Amino acid sequence: MRRTGVALAIVGAAATCAVAAHLVAKRVRQRANWSRAVAILQEFKDGCATPLHRLRQVVDALVVEMHAGLALEGGSKLKMILSYVDNLPTGEECGLYYALDLGGTNFRVLRVQLAGREGRILQQEYEEVSIPEALMVGSNEELFDFIAAELASFVASEGEGFHPLPGRQRELGFTFSFPVKQTSIDSGTLLKWTKGFAISETVGKDVVEELQAAMARQNLDMRVSALVNDTVGTLAGGRYWNEDVMVAVILGTGSNACYVERADAIPKWRGVLPKSGSMVINMEWGNFWSSHLPRTPVDDALDAESLNPGDQGFEKLISGMYLGDIVRRVLLKMAQEAALFGDVIPSNLLIPFILRTPDISAMHADESADLKEVTRVLKVVFKTQASLRSRKMIVDVCDTVAERAACLVAAGIVGILKKIGRDTVGNVDMARLKSILAGKGRKTVVAMDGGLYEHYPKFREYLHNTAVELLGKEVAEQVVVELSKDGSGIGAALLAASHSQYLSD
Repeated sequence: MRRTGVALAIVGAAATCAVAAHLVAKRVRQRANWSRAVAILQEFKDGCATPLHRLRQVVDALVVEMHAGLALEGGSKLKMILSYVDNLPTGEECGLYYALDLGGTNFRVLRVQLAGREGRILQQEYEEVSIPEALMVGSNEELFDFIAAELASFVASEGEGFHPLPGRQRELGFTFSFPVKQTSIDSGTLLKWTKGFAISETVGKDVVEELQAAMARQNLDMRVSALVNDTVGTLAGGRYWNEDVMVAVILGTGSNACYVERADAIPKWRGVLPKSGSMVINMEWGNFWSSHLPRTPVDDALDAESLNPGDQGFEKLISGMYLGDIVRRVLLKMAQEAALFGDVIPSNLLIPFILRTPDISAMHADESADLKEVTRVLKVVFKTQASLRSRKMIVDVCDTVAERAACLVAAGIVGILKKIGRDTVGNVDMARLKSILAGKGRKTVVAMDGGLYEHYPKFREYLHNTAVELLGKEVAEQVVVELSKDGSGIGAALLAASHSQYLSD
């Protein structure tokens, strides 16, 4: 009996030791995993770092590329496209004008009744139309006939308050957000379709001529007065209300910028200089690249697996389309190498672009003690959960990605301001600076549009703070970065007005 008791005691002790050893091993493994997760995060943060001296290098690199792009076609990764917009709205415009905004699977038609500086925009209306998928891959004529028919129907619904001036043809601003080679304010050749469109016969044709022909087939007496992209439209919309608007930036799914340049500072411009002495330049800044940009192995992998590897390098660091997936890729690395979500990797974590930028904005803004919003996003998007300290780490990843993007956008804006002589980094016009400090100088306004800027408060805060650091407090007080919501649509109508065939009347 005694031997049996001793044996049982030995077995019990062995079991206890085994359990204890298992628990110790588990804790050692958990500590090792956590240390690895911390190391992954620190390595990523180091790669994303944007100290002030580095951002100044980015500013200078952007200015160099701007000069190169203005000097010669193909001279820079920045295309620096001539928009042929040399008359921006002033607020004096009167009459009824239309806009057509084609940039994806939907398009908008819009009309505004303008009443000069006193009345401004008396009335406006718009409709949004979905394009049938078959037309996106059908024939050129079918697509433009569909658009023209919807436009004609919209014109036919003109109600009380919309009055075209007697004896005048209706005029339209055409926002066309696809790659074109523009040759004048009202003409441009399609280079290629994107965003799901694939109509080969349209490539190489003037899209304004195609739209004009389709409107004629609908017996719609309307003239396209201006062909613009959405960024130029945003600048025009902002300038209509504020004559100090000099720059426009789109920060949404994609990103781009444009600004007002002196005509005599555009060496590749071969024509007669415009009477206004200036022209809006569409930078296509998403394709900007410099060795000074902070890029990590995570970014390299995202680029390599993208639809356009090697292109749009700046955009892939700053735009809403990519920020969520950068965060996802970091979390996946932590899950694979540090068991961030436990021993099983959530299957949804393997799906590219499943985590959207609005999701990281929501997690980033979570200030609850137990990070309830982070818990919700993890459950909805990845079908998983995580410990509180892991959730805090996830917020840190979101913060790192957003801060880098916002700081780079700020550097981009300051680069544009430096190019046009409205900064304090480098070549300062001391007479103008003294005038500003004396309160006599005009402000420089940057019109912003896009959901990333509008709906991500911490991103916006980082952007503003970094711009102030780069510019210096005194000059930053004379630079205003403000939301110009949905400026591109109405901006096209306003550009139709400012480039009207009846301006000399």
